[in-house]
Amino acid sequence: MENENNAEEPESTGASRRAFLKQSSALAAFALAPPAAVHAVEKGVDEKIAVAFEQQPLRVEINGVAQQLSIEPRVTLLDLLREQLNLTGTKKGCDHGQCGACTVHVDGQRVNSCLTLALTTEGSKVTTIEGLGSVEKLHPMQEAFIKHDGFQCGYCTPGQIMSAVACINEGHANSPDEVREYMSGNICRCGAYANIVEAIMEVKSKGGRI
Repeated sequence: MENENNAEEPESTGASRRAFLKQSSALAAFALAPPAAVHAVEKGVDEKIAVAFEQQPLRVEINGVAQQLSIEPRVTLLDLLREQLNLTGTKKGCDHGQCGACTVHVDGQRVNSCLTLALTTEGSKVTTIEGLGSVEKLHPMQEAFIKHDGFQCGYCTPGQIMSAVACINEGHANSPDEVREYMSGNICRCGAYANIVEAIMEVKSKGGRI
C-alpha cells in the first residue's frame, strides 16, 4: 500500500499544479472581463473563458475613418488592426512592447499597440502607417527614409517611421544624440540606425510639426 500511495503522489501533485495554474489564469483574465462575464462565472457556468466574454462596442477613428466595432475586451489594438481591419502595415514583432515594430499614434501620441487594449482607444484618433501617407503622396518621413536608405528588410520600418514622426512632433529631434535616445525603443535588426537618424534630422531641418 505504501508503494502504491507513493506512486500516486506525483500525479496528484501535478493535478494540483495544473488546477492552480488554470484557476490563476482564469482569475487574471476575468479581472478585465465585463460584469456579464463575471456574473456567468459566479453562477458556476463551466464553459471556455472566451464564451463568457461578451462583445463590447468600440467607437474609434482610424486613419480618418470613423469605425463602430464590436470586440472582446481582451483584444489588443495591434490584433484589432491586423486581424479585424486588415491594416497589416503595423507589424507584430516581440509582442512584449520591446521592439517598437507595432508603434502607432493614438491622439498624436506614439504607443506600442501590442500593449494597448483596443477598448482603451474609445473615442480616440488612431493613425497607422497606412494613414500617414499614400502611394501617390508619401509622407515627408517616408520620402526621407527612402532617400537615406533607412531600411533593409523593411519589417521594422513602419514602426520606425511612426516613432520618427512622433519624435519630431514631441520636440525630441534637436540633435543626433537626442534622436538616438528617443528612438531607442525601436529596434532595427538590420542595423540601419545611422541612416534612420539622418532621415529624421533632414525632416527636422525643414522645421515644424509633421
